[in-house]
Amino acid sequence: MRFMKSPCINICQIDAKSGLCTGCLRTLDEIASWAGYTDAKRSQILAELPNRTTQHPEAGERG
Repeated sequence: MRFMKSPCINICQIDAKSGLCTGCLRTLDEIASWAGYTDAKRSQILAELPNRTTQHPEAGERG
């Protein structure tokens, strides 16, 4: 079985307003639990990331 790649881009800073990482747009819980998630759960989170960029542009400021 192939492990689904993390969306981490090594810009790790949590935006205080949204609670999302400014690099990958995941929550701290999602980041910490990523390795334990099923591929279905990871796919669900990955599918949500474009909406998070739209809803929380301050969190998606990448550098």
